Amino acid sequence: MFISWSALSALFLVYVSAQGLTSHQIDTVQQRLAEGATHSWELGTRAQALLELSAPSFSVLTPSIPLPPPPYLDSSLNDTLADVFAIARNAVAALPPPPSNGSGQPFILGDSSVGDPASIGTAVLIANWTNLGGEYYAAAATAQIQYLFGPAVPKTHDGAISHLASQVQLWSDSVYMVPPFLAYYGITTGNQSMLQEAYHQVKLYRSYLRDNSAGGLWQHIVIGTNGTDSGHWSTGNAWAAAGMLRVLGTLKSSPFSRDFNNQIKDLGNWVAEIHSAMYPHLQANGLFKNYADQNYANNFDDASSSALLAATVYRLALLTGNEKYVRQAERTRAALFAANSTSAIASGDPVVTSSFDILDFAVLERLEHGNLEHDIFEHGTLFDRVRARVSVDGVECPEGAQSPEGQAFTLMLQSAWRDWSAAGSPGANVAPPGVRVGINTMVLGAGSTYYCTAHSKNPADSLPFLCFARLHTSAKSSRTRITRLEPPRAMPMSVSDAL
Repeated sequence: MFISWSALSALFLVYVSAQGLTSHQIDTVQQRLAEGATHSWELGTRAQALLELSAPSFSVLTPSIPLPPPPYLDSSLNDTLADVFAIARNAVAALPPPPSNGSGQPFILGDSSVGDPASIGTAVLIANWTNLGGEYYAAAATAQIQYLFGPAVPKTHDGAISHLASQVQLWSDSVYMVPPFLAYYGITTGNQSMLQEAYHQVKLYRSYLRDNSAGGLWQHIVIGTNGTDSGHWSTGNAWAAAGMLRVLGTLKSSPFSRDFNNQIKDLGNWVAEIHSAMYPHLQANGLFKNYADQNYANNFDDASSSALLAATVYRLALLTGNEKYVRQAERTRAALFAANSTSAIASGDPVVTSSFDILDFAVLERLEHGNLEHDIFEHGTLFDRVRARVSVDGVECPEGAQSPEGQAFTLMLQSAWRDWSAAGSPGANVAPPGVRVGINTMVLGAGSTYYCTAHSKNPADSLPFLCFARLHTSAKSSRTRITRLEPPRAMPMSVSDAL
């Protein structure tokens, strides 16, 4: 089977564009998320994803939107927020009246996690702020605050709120669940002390979970008599970065922002710390491993963490101007969304994001054999192939299961990229760290050198920069060398035929 060079170039250009998801795809992802989100943290994450996607004027991640938001809605916004309101209404409607002793109660009774139910808090607060009728939203939010700071919830000696009710234990996940709720509670009640407490909880969690011996990666679970996990779970690092950004966005858009300049700066730096710790572990295929810095056999490629962390890169660029890892985020987005154009890339293959990258011949071989399945983004579902997330009650998703939070992260990535693009794609032209480009050589990432010879003396004729080659790994070097073939008028689809 042969394909012309011009057709191949066209395929490359379509492939690398990796535009945003279509309206149909977004609707399908939303539907899968609505069907799958049942646990407390899934409901809270779904609410936040919907705010970012469909109601950015109510998202704390939208720059230059003053907080608190308008207290009254027009009909279009009311319709847009319908699903967010439903999450709030269903949670509060299931609650009994809060106890009169002021000890409070969580939004979800019987949840073994302290932190996860609080993730629904922003939806409840928006419902109250916009005067949604039918339930006692303010009382429920206040009861949740009382519960978090009351005697029923264990805490560290310096005041970090435990993620679990049964023992003092800190999870990286909790940074996404609790501090953003505290910050939004503070902004809607005019309580600066609660805004400070949101920052303080992040600071405490960072002091316990950040692993200086691992370049600043966050551990997953620390402290406690059982159930700890000192590994550097990629999704946990993404949870932490995303939670810190929500607190940062709340402080920055609040009427008290001048009083929190130092806290805002800290939060931006702490998110950047996670990026600097994580992105050296990004693989050539644009994805992180489930545990970012481990290479054991069952450490699968993880789409969920990759999506959420990429979303935080775009958001950090918009909120602070830090654009350092935009190119890496684009690589991840191409890995997850390229099927929008080609329906053809599998999670284990290298990903093309620019003319400096390599279109892997495995994509073309699958085209030859008619295998166009995409096992990351398929039928509106982000697959982790994956043990998706171990919940607080120890239930583990079976391999190949769909991850509701993964669907939420897909929407967050789409929304973050959309807003970043609308702002002019800041940082898009920044060369990735460690790249050297010469006439015949370019270096992409640690230890990977690609030797490519131009097929024309005119540099413009060398674009798109497409290398088809045999991979040579030297026993004396960790470098992978790719020697480019002169593209003939008809390029053989089979690599074995080409070499």
